[in-house]
Amino acid sequence: MNTPNKLTLARMILSPVFLLLMLVPLTHRYLFAAVVFLAASVTDFLDGKLARKHNQVTVLGKLTDPVADKMLITAALLAFLRLGWCDIWVVMIILTREFLVTSIRLVTGAQGVVIPANLWGKLKTASQMTFTAVILLLAEGRAWLGWFPEDGGFSFPLLSNALLWITAALTVISGVTYVVQGCKVIDFKK
Repeated sequence: MNTPNKLTLARMILSPVFLLLMLVPLTHRYLFAAVVFLAASVTDFLDGKLARKHNQVTVLGKLTDPVADKMLITAALLAFLRLGWCDIWVVMIILTREFLVTSIRLVTGAQGVVIPANLWGKLKTASQMTFTAVILLLAEGRAWLGWFPEDGGFSFPLLSNALLWITAALTVISGVTYVVQGCKVIDFKK
């Protein structure tokens, strides 16, 4: 197994570790979870970059990289949902887009066509990774520094949801662009 695929596998392993850290009542759990999440996010950046640079792009990597991304983001959404920091519709929108895009990838892949990632997909992923890390760090500040007091005006769940709705909007835009691209290249007669 080459290094890019090992990095992808590491992201897959770190996803449930991240979720566990979010749900177990440890001191500074949000900080620890943020460190794990950021480490996993860095593997997402590095695996593709290394694979292209060293000509190590593999079928395994093409298949597992998007799965690893979905595992990490789904772990974050599940934790945020459980903690009351995420609207259930955000989760529904993001997961529906991921299932739809994965289905299109399977069809186009079976027809020998690859739809490259576009700007909207990259913005979606960047916003999901960035806003998740921000939410985790703000949660740590809330837990240990008293940020967002419960009797204050601007609540932490409100801020978390606002950030996640931005990612949901970018998710919809990137999903629509992917569907449009897919419809242009899919042979619907097959």
